[in-house]
Amino acid sequence: MVSVPLRRDPEATRRIIGIVLYVLGMLVGGFLLVAMLFFPALLSRHAEVEVAALFLGALFALPMLVVYLWIPWIVDRYDPEPIWALSLVLAWGGIAACGFSALVNTSVHVLADGIGGPVFGDFMSACVSAPLVEELTKGMAVFFMYYFWRRQFDGVVDGVIYATFAALGFAAVENILYYGNAAKAEILQNKEGLFIGTFFVRGILAPWGHPLYTSMTGLGFGIARETNKTWLKWLAPIGGYFFAVFLHSVWNTAATISGDLVALMLPLWFLFVLAFGGLVIYLVVRKGRIIRDHLKDEVLMGYLTQWELGLVTSPVARIRATFSYGGSAGRKFVDAACRLALSKWHTGRAVRGRKLTISADMIVPLRQELAKLRAEVSRALGRPVQQPQPWTPGQPVPWQQRPQAQPQPYPQQQWGQRPPGPWGR
Repeated sequence: MVSVPLRRDPEATRRIIGIVLYVLGMLVGGFLLVAMLFFPALLSRHAEVEVAALFLGALFALPMLVVYLWIPWIVDRYDPEPIWALSLVLAWGGIAACGFSALVNTSVHVLADGIGGPVFGDFMSACVSAPLVEELTKGMAVFFMYYFWRRQFDGVVDGVIYATFAALGFAAVENILYYGNAAKAEILQNKEGLFIGTFFVRGILAPWGHPLYTSMTGLGFGIARETNKTWLKWLAPIGGYFFAVFLHSVWNTAATISGDLVALMLPLWFLFVLAFGGLVIYLVVRKGRIIRDHLKDEVLMGYLTQWELGLVTSPVARIRATFSYGGSAGRKFVDAACRLALSKWHTGRAVRGRKLTISADMIVPLRQELAKLRAEVSRALGRPVQQPQPWTPGQPVPWQQRPQAQPQPYPQQQWGQRPPGPWGR
C-alpha cells in the first residue's frame, strides 16, 4: 500500500491563533470570575457564612452537572465529539463566560440603578443585559470550535452538543452562586425553605434553560457549517444568537415580573424542551444516515467489509467494538470510519459549491488508517479478521445481503500454506 502524505495543513496557523485566544480569554475571564463573585464573599462581614454557603451550593450543583452532561453525551452516538473538545467548551462556559458576563451585568445593574432606581436596575440587568451578554459569551465557545477547530465541527449536531456543554458549565457556576445566596439568606435572614425551593426550581424543574437557549446559537453555527451559501453562513449564526437571546429574555422577564408567571409558563416550556429534544434525536439519526450513505462505496471499493459497515453505523458502535472488535483498537476503527464518511460528505458539498476543503486531503490517509487499525484489531483478538474485498459486477450488492452475525476469521491453514491477506505478502 502506497502512503500518501498530507500537504501542509492550511488550518494549522488558525488553530494556533485559536489556542492563544482561548487561553487569554480563560485567564481574563477566570480573574474576573474570582474578582467579581468570590472575592466579595471572602471580604464580607460574614465571610465564614458566605464561604460555607458557596461550598453547600457547589455540593448540590456539581454532582447534578455530571448527570446533566451524561444526557447529551449519550445522545450523540455517531462520531461523538472528543473529550478534550467537550472539556474546552465546558470550561469556557463555566469560567470565561461567567467572568465576562458578571462584569458586564454588574456594570449595567449599577448604571441602571443610578439612572432609574433598583427596580429599573434589576430589569435592565436580568431582562436585557443578561440575555445579550450571556448568550454572546457562551456562544463564543461554539464559535471557537466552528472557526478554529473545524475538523471537530461537522454540522448541526456538533453545534448543539458544543453549545449544550458550554451552557451547562455556565449554569453550574451560576447555580453555585444562586444556591449559595439562598443558603446564606436562610442562615442570616431566617428564610426557611429558600435553599430547597431554589434547588428544586433551578436544578429539577428548569435545568435545561441555558442549554436550550445556547443550542439555538449552536444550531445556527451548525447550519453555517453544512451550507454552501455564503449569505446563510452569516445569517444562520446571527439568527440563532438572537433567537437564543429572545428565549432567555422571555424566561428572565417572566421571573422578574412574577414567580406565578413562571409557574404558568412551565408546562409550555416543558413542551418546548421536549420538542427540541425530539429535534436533536432526529438530527443525530440523520447524522448516522449520512455516515452510512458515505461508507457504502467503501464496501464496494474494498476498504470496509459489510460487517464493519454495520458496526460503524450502529447506535452502540463503540460498545460493540469494545467487546467484539478489539477494544481500544476497535473504537479507534469506528472513529476513523466515521471521520472518513464525514470527510467525504464535506468534500462532496465543497465540490458542489466549487470550493476547496481540507477534508478532501483526509480521505486517502483515513483509508490507510483503517487498514492499520484492522491489523491492530487482529492482534488484539489474537486472530486475523475478515478482510474487505472489492465488489465485482454480477455479485449481489453487499448491504442488500443478510449481514453476518460477527466478523469471521480466515479458515485454519495447513502447515506450509501461505495464509491469505497481508500476512502472506
